Amino acid sequence: MSDTRLFYIYDPMCSWCYAFNTSWAALRKDLPASIRVIGLLGGLAPDTKEPMPVSMRDMIQQVWRRIEESIPNAEFNHDFWRLNTPFRSTYPACRAILVARKQDMALESKMLQAIQTAYYQNAKNPSLLTILQECATEVGLDANKFIKDLTDPIIDCELQREIKYARSMNVFSYPSLRLVHNETQFPITVDYLNHHSMIDEIMHIQSSFPT
Repeated sequence: MSDTRLFYIYDPMCSWCYAFNTSWAALRKDLPASIRVIGLLGGLAPDTKEPMPVSMRDMIQQVWRRIEESIPNAEFNHDFWRLNTPFRSTYPACRAILVARKQDMALESKMLQAIQTAYYQNAKNPSLLTILQECATEVGLDANKFIKDLTDPIIDCELQREIKYARSMNVFSYPSLRLVHNETQFPITVDYLNHHSMIDEIMHIQSSFPT
């Protein structure tokens, strides 16, 4: 019997991952139960305490506007740029996902939603530990244990392992999908508007390469 897995490689502070949420939820709902879904953190931007350059701020704001124009129901709170000092640092949010997964596997998706809501809708900065702790409390994590685990070298090692694994799959942009079927890896084209195209692609691979 084959072990078919669908890897979803993402970053909690990636705006395109946020834009993919609706299509990704529909895809997961319609996937055959025989396909295991595995989340993998790609790690978009390493730790830094340097404020984001103005040119990068402008570029990301343009991306937000492009997403709003092209993907229905994808909305951003642009007050973020007025209310915060942004940092090009997503690793803390990635570690927060890993800590949530460590405390309770079922809370990974809730933690992701909390981080994205804080960032994109409530104009808060998930590069900051205080905001991540708020998100952790919101989803029901042990806040004190959360902060302790967040700075644990073991969690950082796990993040580096996942980043390395993503690179081994030739993934360098997010979101990305990789189907592993009969020990062979297949890239799945991400479709932000129609999850059926991804389902069709996955079903075609399974039928073309039967066990």
